[in-house]
Amino acid sequence: MNKGLGSKLVSTGLAVFSMLFGAGNLIYPIAVGISSGVNNIYGMLGFTITAVFLPIAGLVAMILFDGDYDEFFQRLGKLPGKIVVLVCMIIIGPLLVIPRIVTLSHVMIAPFFPQVSPLIFALIFLGVTFLLTFRENKIVDLLGKFISPALLASLAIIIFKGLFGAADKIEASGSPLFVFKENLWRGYETLDLLGAIFFSAIVISLLKDNFAVNSKKDLNELARFGFRAGLIGTSLLGVIYWGMSYLGVFYGQGLEHVNAGEMFREISFKILSSYGSFVIVIAVLMACLSTAVALGAVVGEYAQKNVFNRKINFAVALLLVLLASLPLSIYGLGAVLKLTGGPLMYVGYPALITLTLLNIAYKKTGFKPVKLPVLLVVLLAAVSYYWV
Repeated sequence: MNKGLGSKLVSTGLAVFSMLFGAGNLIYPIAVGISSGVNNIYGMLGFTITAVFLPIAGLVAMILFDGDYDEFFQRLGKLPGKIVVLVCMIIIGPLLVIPRIVTLSHVMIAPFFPQVSPLIFALIFLGVTFLLTFRENKIVDLLGKFISPALLASLAIIIFKGLFGAADKIEASGSPLFVFKENLWRGYETLDLLGAIFFSAIVISLLKDNFAVNSKKDLNELARFGFRAGLIGTSLLGVIYWGMSYLGVFYGQGLEHVNAGEMFREISFKILSSYGSFVIVIAVLMACLSTAVALGAVVGEYAQKNVFNRKINFAVALLLVLLASLPLSIYGLGAVLKLTGGPLMYVGYPALITLTLLNIAYKKTGFKPVKLPVLLVVLLAAVSYYWV
């Protein structure tokens, strides 16, 4: 591998990491550590399965489908596939994930800027997101060369200083099996499989614009490149998760009932004190902006192509998506977050996992059944959620 390609591989891997590592990812691994205590290794094993291995499965699936998420979902049927993609775009766009990022980032850094109202913060945050995203072909380089290194550096400072100054661990709140199962479910809440599917699709699409693909051999090379970059990104994700979970183990005393959005900030203050406020702000903003940029690119491209039938350019479509995200970024997010922890999570997510694994089996072994297995999973998950 020549030096230029190696550098591109690393920057693309860093871009994948920063796309997946959003506001929620600052919270969940710390919550794992607080809930698991001395049994953290078991809690993190469960969390890693759903928060790291599932995104890897999504990455593999997208590579096998050549980055075409329409083909991926239309294995359920053309119309059902289109409906599912539309619902996913609404969820990861203005209905849930983008507003959640804006709201959580404001909660985390509000003490540093108490004079900034939720409305002003949302306008600034979404405005910066637009400026960083509207040149779509520059997104991977922007994330991989600038935002991701700043994010990793700030997180590394907090994690290393925290671990080297660690004191006593929190006592376990349950048995190893209990914390494993509890945090297996907690990994669902990252929604990173959903993110991996759509983020991988846009990364592959943008890589095609930068690599000459003139033959099947070129396509295979691109697939291998994408897989290696994805492994770099998801491996970094796992390492950061484990480090942050131990911050919860060592510094989570008294934070069991703290608002989720404040958990990372409070632990970071314990580690760095008020002198580390700049590092904390950088970590929060880089984590939130990186995922917001990726989401804006995915949903904006979808809106341009499928909603407006290419009658508007990408920048206008992106602007409309971000404006649609503004209301829930200011207020009313509580009801949506309850929905996230309800049927979307415990009925929709198992169906997505099943579809992903069946699609991988279809591409690798020719295994064709998909509609009936996914339907059965939906029915079983719905019965389990509503009646068990």
